[in-house]
Amino acid sequence: MIQISNMYKMYKMGDNIINALNGINLHIRKHEFVAIIGPSGSGKSTLMNMLGCLDTPTSGNYTLDGKEISKMNDNQLAEIRNFKIGFIFQGFNLLQKLSAVENVELPLIYQGVGAKLRHERSKAALEMVGLEGRIHHKPTELSGGQQQRVAIARALVSDPPIILADEPTGNLDTKSGTEIMKILKELHKSGNTIILITHDNDIANQAQRIVRIQDGEIIEDREVG
Repeated sequence: MIQISNMYKMYKMGDNIINALNGINLHIRKHEFVAIIGPSGSGKSTLMNMLGCLDTPTSGNYTLDGKEISKMNDNQLAEIRNFKIGFIFQGFNLLQKLSAVENVELPLIYQGVGAKLRHERSKAALEMVGLEGRIHHKPTELSGGQQQRVAIARALVSDPPIILADEPTGNLDTKSGTEIMKILKELHKSGNTIILITHDNDIANQAQRIVRIQDGEIIEDREVG
């Protein structure tokens, strides 16, 4: 599904060059559940941006589902994001003026799906995460855990093969975090490839495989269990 070879990402800060990624090699198979773990400043967020086609590397190669991503332009990257990747963010990233179902519909609007089918698919996605009774609630009327469920429904509504979750339990209490991890595990069982970005060892240990990054380099890559 994903092949990264000798990837570097460099940023210029004043007169200094920062190596955010320093020769990353990473392969992720279809249907895997992988946790990428590292402290703040380790390069894991930069790697997430590469995996999510939100940025391109300074050098190296990234192939996703047989397509070379590294040299794509912004429009091509946007198309890959719309159809191949569902995003879940720590901060939920919901639009406050829209209801739960309207937030979930957003990726389908970008894909040009008609209003009736869009609404039906969004309701079904919210039912999958246990929010069938909250579809017309605005984010301010939902708990943190419920808002993250809306974000998960939005991520899966277009049926992308990859779910990329960036610290999805970071803003939640323990009970809500446990419920979110349960949903991610169920999505994995149903066939999605899950890539989870975290700094929490307990969260990482719930994945199939742990990739540990430090100073822009992968220092550990092991199966869990």
